[in-house]
Amino acid sequence: MSVISNATTNNLVSNSSSSSSAGAASSSSSSTTSSAASSLQSTFLQLLVTQLQNQDPTSPMDSSQMTSQLAQINTVSGISQLNTTLQSVQTQLTATQQLQASSLIGKDVLAPGTTFAVSSGTAAGFGVEVGSAATDVTVTIKNSAGTTVQTLDLGAQSAGAVPISWNGETSAGTQAPDGTYTISATATGAPATAGAVPTTVTATPLTISTVEGVVQQSSGVGVALSTGSTVALSTIADIF
Repeated sequence: MSVISNATTNNLVSNSSSSSSAGAASSSSSSTTSSAASSLQSTFLQLLVTQLQNQDPTSPMDSSQMTSQLAQINTVSGISQLNTTLQSVQTQLTATQQLQASSLIGKDVLAPGTTFAVSSGTAAGFGVEVGSAATDVTVTIKNSAGTTVQTLDLGAQSAGAVPISWNGETSAGTQAPDGTYTISATATGAPATAGAVPTTVTATPLTISTVEGVVQQSSGVGVALSTGSTVALSTIADIF
């Protein structure tokens, strides 16, 4: 009698995969997949034992085929256990991030944003996130009408968040009136070769705002800011 055929094993693996796919659509996907893998392994072993008990002594089972089929079953079971473990780790990580985010509620943070206010002649703090070392970083400040009121040349900056404090003075030497202003930033890096055009470096504007809540986004945990925007927890550059 021959060993359990590859077609039989493949059908069992296929059935298990179908069960796993169906389970993934529900909230109990990890437990369903684990159960399917366990059932598959049990069924295979029952068939194997039955064949061993009833095999033809003159034509014994092929041990290489049996080893191959056992390896397939173990692979399915291993993948199921790995998926369950990863799901558990993801759940714990999300809970930890939510706890960290909740501790920021009521605090001022430096996060991605383009608007800030000037009140009583004092400008709210802002900054820029530089993606990599830059030879020159420039920040442009515009009023609500879109007119440039000041350009700040920060010079060379290393990668990371660069807090900026503006005294509210315009390029004409006057005090900027109270209101809402916007910022934009550009940065360049050293050219790849001497004499070449400088490379472009990512520069993300940052503004100070207050954390008002925690939200769960498709990409992970986020925080709701007083500016009305929502940003990912990982994008917060500084906490005050």
